[in-house]
Amino acid sequence: MLGVLNTDEARRMARGLDLDLVEVNPKASPPVCKIMDFGRFKYEEKKKQAETRKRQTQIALKEIKLRPKTDDHDLEFKTKHVRRFLEEGNKVKITVRFRGREITHPETAQRQIDAIVQAVDDLGMIETSARLEGRTMTAILAPRAKAQPAR
Repeated sequence: MLGVLNTDEARRMARGLDLDLVEVNPKASPPVCKIMDFGRFKYEEKKKQAETRKRQTQIALKEIKLRPKTDDHDLEFKTKHVRRFLEEGNKVKITVRFRGREITHPETAQRQIDAIVQAVDDLGMIETSARLEGRTMTAILAPRAKAQPAR
């Protein structure tokens, strides 16, 4: 903490220490500068950004497609896939596609979606409830937040 200095004097001090005079906040009055090794600062900043990118997780949207006439066994099989996707931390879009006159009974698709949601209730929660859009009924499930261990 040096206080308010003349620019030439600050540059001379930085040169004497074999460091750089870096402007930290140009909008302040007077502008705030810091004496530091700028190359090392940029290197450490780059390392921090790489570390945050490494720890960041990508959440993908996986899709399960069904038909209103999908049998119980096939529904169980698809439910296993939904469980696996949620365990991996991905969101799941459940799509039930209607063909022909199947559209007259949307309650069958609603029952299928409800059955899957109930089967994976421990792993996921409904982000977007089932809704009919044209000839397709969709619902989106998101993984439940895991309890973070105390540090």
